[in-house]
Amino acid sequence: MFDEDVPNSYYPKDWRILFGLGLTLFWFFFLFIYIARNVGWGSFLDLPIDEMGAFLEGAFAFLAFLWLVIGLFIQQSTLAENNKELRRTNLHSEKQTQAIAATEMNARQETFFKIADSTRRQLGSIAGLLFLSSQGPVGSSTYSSEDLAEVWTQFASGDVEVFSRLFLTMQGAEPPDFLDLFYGTEIRRRHTENFLVSYDRLCELAKGCDTDNIILDSLIYSAHGLLNIRLRELHPEIKFNPIIGTNSEAYLERIIKSQTETE
Repeated sequence: MFDEDVPNSYYPKDWRILFGLGLTLFWFFFLFIYIARNVGWGSFLDLPIDEMGAFLEGAFAFLAFLWLVIGLFIQQSTLAENNKELRRTNLHSEKQTQAIAATEMNARQETFFKIADSTRRQLGSIAGLLFLSSQGPVGSSTYSSEDLAEVWTQFASGDVEVFSRLFLTMQGAEPPDFLDLFYGTEIRRRHTENFLVSYDRLCELAKGCDTDNIILDSLIYSAHGLLNIRLRELHPEIKFNPIIGTNSEAYLERIIKSQTETE
C-alpha cells in the first residue's frame, strides 16, 4: 500500500513503465534463481571475467531490449500528446485571431458609420446647393424661395436625402435636360463633381469594412446612391466604372443550389 505522505506524482502513471518495472523485477528474480540452482553463487563469483561478462551481456540483453521498446512507445505517446496540445494551441490561436479580426472589423465599422453619417449630411448639402442652383430663383425658378426654405427645413430636421429624392422624381410637361441640370454651368458642375468625389470616397471607405457588400448595397440603392449613378452616367468627360454591389441573381442562385443539395 502506498504511503499517504508521498505525493501521487512520485509514482509512474504510465502502465508501460509499471509493466516494465514488474517484468524487470521478475527477470532479476529469475536470474537469482537461475544462478543459485544452475551455477551456484560461489562458482558464479569465481568465473573468469570474460565468462562473467558474456553471462551478464546475455542476461541483461533482454532488459535492454525491453526498456528500448518501452521507451519508444512512451516517446511515441509523448509526441502524440504534444501534437494534440499543438493542435489545441493552434485552434486557440486561430480563435484568438478570428476574435481580434472581428473586433478590428467592428471598430472599423463603427468608425465608418460615424464618418458615413457626416458624409451623408455633406452629400445632402451639396445636393441642396445643386438643387438651389438649378431649380431656385437663380436657375429655372421652378421652386420659389418659400418652397426652398421649406425643403431646407426638412433637410435640417434630419432628412438628408430630400434633395436627392427631388432630383430623382422630377416630372414635368417636358423631360428635364439632366446634362444641363447637373453640368450646364460652372457652379452646377462644381457641385456635381463635389458630390461624386464625396460619394466615391465614402464607397471606398465602405469596402474596407464590408465583407459581404451589405453596407455598400445600402449606399448604392439609397437616394444619394441612385443620384450618384445618374451623375456618373452623364458626366461629359469622364467614363466612370460602375460601382458593383451584390449580384442578386447569383446570390439567389446560390440559395437555390444550397436548398437543392440539402434535400
